[in-house]
Amino acid sequence: MLIALIVFAAVYILLIWDKFNRAVVSLLGASLIVLLGVLDQEKAVEGIDFNAIGLLIGMMIIVAVCQKTGMFQYVAIRSAKIVNGEPWRIMIMLGWVTAITSAFLDNVTTVLLVAPLTILMAEEMQIDPYPFLFVEIFTSNIGGTATLIGDPPNILIGSAANLHFMDFIVNLAPIVLVIMIAIFVPIYFLYGKKLTVDSNVKEKILQFNERDALQDIPLLKKCLLVLAIVIAGFL
Repeated sequence: MLIALIVFAAVYILLIWDKFNRAVVSLLGASLIVLLGVLDQEKAVEGIDFNAIGLLIGMMIIVAVCQKTGMFQYVAIRSAKIVNGEPWRIMIMLGWVTAITSAFLDNVTTVLLVAPLTILMAEEMQIDPYPFLFVEIFTSNIGGTATLIGDPPNILIGSAANLHFMDFIVNLAPIVLVIMIAIFVPIYFLYGKKLTVDSNVKEKILQFNERDALQDIPLLKKCLLVLAIVIAGFL
């Protein structure tokens, strides 16, 4: 037990230090657990959830291909224009876009794709991007909780407990919806009144052309078709 705790602590320290590849560090830690006799090979293999790994690999491939189409950037720009470039409303829209996208795709990748455009829009409006990024990080984790494929822990729980896609939707989606509505109340008191700009600044946002973000429309159609088939398969 002591050896396992030492290896566990060492792995976490190296991960926090962030000087080495995280996958390599994690695999080395797992290998040490086996080599030092803390866990035999058979139990180690039994502990690997190949269903979860396969699902993660598949969804990450889909996200990687979708990323090349500019789909995420298109949705973000379009959302900002729908609310006429109003910063507070942009924050709400981007929060919901991030949450919904994170429910069906990898939440970390969703934030990484939306964040650069968020920073660009904040710079155009001459306001601090931190509140927007803060909301996107929160909503990505909240939204990812709603479905089986939205977050890696959900995949692990679903696989271990033999839960299906609709089990998560029925039991968690309503709670996530309530939390998503409630979370914007304290955020408004924290940042809402600070997010005010004049009409000239709003006009800069409205001048963004969302169609320029789309890089490969035929590929986008294929991605959406594949994603629809995948989700239909889960149902």
